[in-house]
Amino acid sequence: MLEPSHNDELPPIPGKRYFTIGEVSDLCAVKPHVLRYWEQEFDQLNPVKRRGNRRYYQRQDVLMIRQIRALLYDQGFTIGGARQRLSSDDAKDDTTQYKQLIRQTITELEDVLSVLRK
Repeated sequence: MLEPSHNDELPPIPGKRYFTIGEVSDLCAVKPHVLRYWEQEFDQLNPVKRRGNRRYYQRQDVLMIRQIRALLYDQGFTIGGARQRLSSDDAKDDTTQYKQLIRQTITELEDVLSVLRK
């Protein structure tokens, strides 16, 4: 398991449309029960629920979870403080999510380029 201060060492997000709670748990280094709890605490986190009440997260949900994880584990915010930070900084959060998405895309393109060069 990753140390809380190693948020940069999280695995890259695959190019899928939907992720199960188990996949998101692995991608974000957070246990599934914590993800379910965070859904109750953060309005921004709202995965699609399908038959059997199964959760399916999208890429922006995974990015939001990583951001929540960083606020709680790396920066030491409480749940209430993180909730307030996310709600007051929506414009900044969008910028941060876009930056993460761009970094992820660059990494994926570099991987494709390395495969093509072989």
